[in-house]
Amino acid sequence: MMVKALVVAGTIGSALQLAMVLTGHQVLSMQDWYGPGGMALSLLAGVIYARISRGSSRDVVIGGSLAGGICALIGIGVSYLLGDVPSSLLLFGTVASAVAGAVGAAVARAIR
Repeated sequence: MMVKALVVAGTIGSALQLAMVLTGHQVLSMQDWYGPGGMALSLLAGVIYARISRGSSRDVVIGGSLAGGICALIGIGVSYLLGDVPSSLLLFGTVASAVAGAVGAAVARAIR
């Protein structure tokens, strides 16, 4: 796994997740999009990881999963601290987003 690719993908994904969460804290109707939006951003983090990484397909999927899960955990954590989501979402949302990151990485690697 490439640490540089994980840092870049995780940073971009986290920034986008935080932008969504902070906007949703102010615009309550946007909170309806936390689930699909967060998953899409984690998928994007996986794609970014795959585009940067030069590892094996297995390593790319693992890295994409980590990138997607890490950025989601940060976004969900902030959203929880703001009181916008329940604590149960920390585990469920992070796992689902890690899967989305893995899918994004796998698809990006396949079409590369």
